[in-house]
Amino acid sequence: MEAATATATALLIARISPSGACRPLLPHSAFSRPNPLSSLFRSSSPDRTFASSPSISARLRVHASSVIGAPREAMEVSTTVGQNDLLIVGPGVLGRLVAEKWREEHPDSHIYGQTVTTDHHDELIKMGIKPSLTGTETSLRFPYVIFCAPPSRTPDYPGDVRQAALSWNGEGSFLFTSSSAPYDCNNNGDCDEDTPDVPIGRSSRTDVLLKAEKVVLEFGGCVVRLAGLYKADRGAHIYWLEKGTSEIRPDHILNLIHYEDAASLSITILKKQLRGRIFLGCDNHPVSRQDVMDIVEKSGKFSKKFQGFTGTSDPLGKKLNNSRTREELGWEPKYKSFAHFLGVSD
Repeated sequence: MEAATATATALLIARISPSGACRPLLPHSAFSRPNPLSSLFRSSSPDRTFASSPSISARLRVHASSVIGAPREAMEVSTTVGQNDLLIVGPGVLGRLVAEKWREEHPDSHIYGQTVTTDHHDELIKMGIKPSLTGTETSLRFPYVIFCAPPSRTPDYPGDVRQAALSWNGEGSFLFTSSSAPYDCNNNGDCDEDTPDVPIGRSSRTDVLLKAEKVVLEFGGCVVRLAGLYKADRGAHIYWLEKGTSEIRPDHILNLIHYEDAASLSITILKKQLRGRIFLGCDNHPVSRQDVMDIVEKSGKFSKKFQGFTGTSDPLGKKLNNSRTREELGWEPKYKSFAHFLGVSD
């Protein structure tokens, strides 16, 4: 992330690497990973509840005592999970776009959103998303689950991902939105789905993503490593505009993907119902930090002015290419580049 979604933007801004929330492990050709639990995945498992019918009747038991400060009482709600119902763990900017696009394709589906606080539950309800708190006890298992929450708000990110995986019934798809940070490249060089990962132990920032990705793959889920997420009012360009100047080098190459395109890519992967795969999400138009801010200035769409980058010795970036992901999934982004989005010629 928003999954390791926000991780990408966070990483873009921190070192201006990703925040395309994104995850790990070396992809093989066709970016498949051996799944040590594949023999268990198709059979019964003590950790998972698999359903064989299009809909699963279940009882939802919400224990208010599981929420800090809540009264110690339980509320029981009868509900049914349909074959196209979706659980979004971390329904922030990316998660909400996924919800909108999912409902367009599955108008009769129910969409659930899991959050760490109740701060935005009213907003989610208005959007038709049924909210619940992380840690709420429930017997519900969903055919489609997407994890979009960033690692910044939890002490045990892999553990949270595991809990999300346990909410998957083994049908449909389970998708984790990670970041492109785990790819081991920091010399502005080329990078694709087969680029090796940063070794565990080198960076705590990539360690947490790689460990979370490992959990996903063990459950048979898929990972999409996203480049830096952005939209008009959100992303690295906004961060730098707010700062005015930044003490990082201007020639660092970064990679971007619009939030809408990240959502459409995520839904494409969910619908394919694949198992144990790692995909890469980017617009295939790497740009330097300076290029980004030059495009912002040229667009004439922002009132603030960026003064410049002053760094000279911080790490360089990477040039992402996800042609293989596009070819296999039959996916193309709506916004082919940051310049295209802002109406500026490349």
